[in-house]
Amino acid sequence: MSEYKSEENWLNNAPLTVVDVDSLHFCLEYRSVEVYGQEIQLTAKEFDILALLILNPRRVFTYEMIEDIVWKEEYNEYSRKAINNHISNLRKKLKVTPDIPNYIKRHSVGYKFDV
Repeated sequence: MSEYKSEENWLNNAPLTVVDVDSLHFCLEYRSVEVYGQEIQLTAKEFDILALLILNPRRVFTYEMIEDIVWKEEYNEYSRKAINNHISNLRKKLKVTPDIPNYIKRHSVGYKFDV
């Protein structure tokens, strides 16, 4: 019982992985995203893609890398379309007002998070 309590204390005191960019607030451990204080509901895959990109700003992730890291599967012909669909939905959900930039930038081989 005491082992559980010490683990619980460690978890309660562990620092959170938080990224704040302009009006966007991201917390990995709470799996939460807010824009202008408004909670954004993301699917599990949308959140995982955003987490990958936002925690590695300006780094380009190829379609193959996203497939491997997020889906943990081998890249196939349907993967690019699925990734593009998730990114499109993610961009729409994050753009709660017209003045919010598209943080997720398309690159010739994949995507990156950039301000």
